[in-house]
Amino acid sequence: MKVILTRDLEGYGFFGDIIEVKDGFANNYLIPRGYALPATEGNVRHIQEILNQKRRKLEREKKKAQDLAKKLEGTVVEIYKQVGEGGKIFGSVTATDVVEALKQKGIEIQRKMVVFPHPIREIGIFPVTIRVHRDVSVEIKIDVKPEKKE
Repeated sequence: MKVILTRDLEGYGFFGDIIEVKDGFANNYLIPRGYALPATEGNVRHIQEILNQKRRKLEREKKKAQDLAKKLEGTVVEIYKQVGEGGKIFGSVTATDVVEALKQKGIEIQRKMVVFPHPIREIGIFPVTIRVHRDVSVEIKIDVKPEKKE
């Protein structure tokens, strides 16, 4: 029996795939649990429309991510931290520090987008990757400076 998957099903396929399975497996397991629909012309058309909508949505999200990446490209962010002896900072620079510094420049990102190659625990300029989309990432510079004492 041919069925069209309505969910990703490990070992069988992904959403929208048309697969051939035994009648009993389809009628007693896949269809009652909502994992698949019979591969009729109407069901196939319905699933294809859902796939097209998802594709358009992903393209819009990727376009927004590319625009944000262009905005971030070449950005240098200054972060001020308390410094101990030898230029070592107390703690380390966190993703929240980077998000707050970018927010002050008028750029909104989420904390989970910030990817550190290694922990930043000293004064200097360091590269940090911002992953704005699973296919789009950009590298910015973090300039860690000592906090001014009053």
